[in-house]
Amino acid sequence: MTIRVIIVDDQAMVRAGFAALLSAQADIDVVGEAPDGRQGVHVSRSTHPDVVLMDVRMPEMDGLTAAREILDPPPGVVHRPKVLMLTTFDIDDYVYEALRAGASGFLLKDAPPADLIAAVRVVASGEALLAPSVTRRLIADFVQQRPAPRKDPALRLKGLTPRETEVLELIARGLSNQEIAGHLVLAEQTVKTHIGRVLAKLDLRDRAQAVVFAYEAGLVRPGDSA
Repeated sequence: MTIRVIIVDDQAMVRAGFAALLSAQADIDVVGEAPDGRQGVHVSRSTHPDVVLMDVRMPEMDGLTAAREILDPPPGVVHRPKVLMLTTFDIDDYVYEALRAGASGFLLKDAPPADLIAAVRVVASGEALLAPSVTRRLIADFVQQRPAPRKDPALRLKGLTPRETEVLELIARGLSNQEIAGHLVLAEQTVKTHIGRVLAKLDLRDRAQAVVFAYEAGLVRPGDSA
């Protein structure tokens, strides 16, 4: 299956470079580009991509606002692609808030080409967060520094079975489905079933939001390791 991608970045050279790299892959098709968030939302709704590569800082509309509009569309708009934020290490609250909004992860703009290609495939599959160790560290920093606005996330954990809680904790620690299966001595398909139930019960879009939720609920704390 071909992965449809759009690139939203205010730097024309970045868009051209990413487009050339991704288009060279047999399983990836770049179906649109945009120089700012506002146009990015429009292009996303007209081209129906599987993945949106979204820069954080842009004129007209920043990437965070655009990601929110794409991931929480108005009534009548049913297409919701995966969003992969493009950022740098010194970016701030935007990345965390983007994960809250439902972005599937983030990629450093100076990452090696192979990482970009892999990131698009990972996000399109919904299988795992990109660079989970970096993502966990960033999320942990923000959770540690501020109170979470969600209402009583710890109480929502009570709706999970003990096994589902274990699976959520391991997701938050950055383990893949295969690693979770090995850790809990379960079949990988059983792990996928548990993950689906966790997301459904907690009303979460994907693993990115599950990681944020686990930190907010206190299930995983900064500095914990798998």
